[in-house]
Amino acid sequence: MSETAQGPQEPLDRSRLIYRWDLDKTYLRTEFDTVRDLLARAFERAADKRTVPGAAALLRELRATEPAGIYILSGSPEQMRRVLEAKLRLDGIRWDGFTLKPSLRNLLRGHIRFLKDQVGFKLGAMLGSREPLPAELDEVLFGDDAETDVFTYSLYADLCAGRVSSQTLLEVLERAAVTPEEVPRLLRKVEQIERRDHCRRIFIHLDRMSSLSTFEAYGPRVCPFYNYFQPALSLLEMGAIDAAAALRVAADLVIDQAFTADALLATLQELAGRGQVGPTAVGAVLEALGSADGAEYAGATPVLGAFAEVLARTELPEPEPAAAPELDYVELLTRERARAKAAKLRVLGRH
Repeated sequence: MSETAQGPQEPLDRSRLIYRWDLDKTYLRTEFDTVRDLLARAFERAADKRTVPGAAALLRELRATEPAGIYILSGSPEQMRRVLEAKLRLDGIRWDGFTLKPSLRNLLRGHIRFLKDQVGFKLGAMLGSREPLPAELDEVLFGDDAETDVFTYSLYADLCAGRVSSQTLLEVLERAAVTPEEVPRLLRKVEQIERRDHCRRIFIHLDRMSSLSTFEAYGPRVCPFYNYFQPALSLLEMGAIDAAAALRVAADLVIDQAFTADALLATLQELAGRGQVGPTAVGAVLEALGSADGAEYAGATPVLGAFAEVLARTELPEPEPAAAPELDYVELLTRERARAKAAKLRVLGRH
């Protein structure tokens, strides 16, 4: 399967953007690597669940842009819906769709493989929710590196763009251990969607601190990130949010995580080195901070002011433009599953 471009080329329209957001390890600081983790997670109250720093702030800012929709997708079982929705409401989050995994129903039917299948579940959920939507809507996706989000999201984007053959998809589904009952349903969903290259960006939260080099194979459409100021800056560069919105995410990290001006600068420089942010975002940030009043960012204002001072004196790197690669999804699946397994073993080794 050969790819010649990634993402729509026309100017971005905020009102025609859909945001898809994974929950565990992307929005919630969830542990599920051991049986003890799973049991603890099942009995947590909404107020006990912890949000990844900056995630709620960015999601609220995205809602304020009045996008076409915010869709939340999680591999958590359907039985956790009440507590998960309560947690989102506590954080002031509003959404348009919320899909959870029907694990108990499939377990009762004897579909044991379904419990481990993330590729088929997430792919089917995204294709199913995409089919009734207008073809002109673009998408921005958020996931993490704990499992295979980068692979599944990229495959979804290229299926919608018409870049993946039926034979390649069949081979991928077989290797991903998708249940035989689900395969024909997935093929039908692919046939029903209107083909368009609509994926603007895929953001991957580095919960497992995976090496950036492992994501290079997916091309510039994929943006791994260490903290939520980075996707906020990238979205600012794209025109999806304003500078004040990105700075409110930064303020959240300053107040909640004690980020310093140097930490914010290092965050921006690292992203600029990968070509994900440039003069557009930097100029907008400096202008916004130059015109801000003393109380606009509450207790974070002094740190953000110091950040503006060092940023104004800093020359950003100018990376070479990255070309869209050819994606071999069969090979990428093998590589991605090995990476996710190694990352999990590293975490288990620290328990």
